[in-house]
Amino acid sequence: MLLTWRRWRRGRPFWGGLAAVLAGAEICALPLAPLKIMLQQGIAGIPSVLMGLVMIVMGLSAWFAPYYRGLAGVLTVLCAAAALVMSNLGGFLIGTVLGILGGSMIFAWQPVAPTEPEAPEAPGTAPAPCEP
Repeated sequence: MLLTWRRWRRGRPFWGGLAAVLAGAEICALPLAPLKIMLQQGIAGIPSVLMGLVMIVMGLSAWFAPYYRGLAGVLTVLCAAAALVMSNLGGFLIGTVLGILGGSMIFAWQPVAPTEPEAPEAPGTAPAPCEP
């Protein structure tokens, strides 16, 4: 079980996706308040919730569809930067910093190519010369 979890985690940008999900949850949770306060806040809370949801979806897509990591990373960074202006200073800067960090890690992640074992040499053949 532990080996399966490690293999799954290493096959995708796990830490970047986790940072993006946490940043989206933080940005999304701040404007959610009791109904009386939400009605006073008006339409200002809608962009915060939408940007937070987009960041959560991009973090999850990095986990479950790692071949979209380029798009997910760029959109996460753009939403985190936009949240700085549109959403309580990007969740009091915590959401913006986590979002930019997570999006950058998602975008920069590269899958590890599987290594193939070397074929054993046949007996009686000379070893291949090494190139300098």
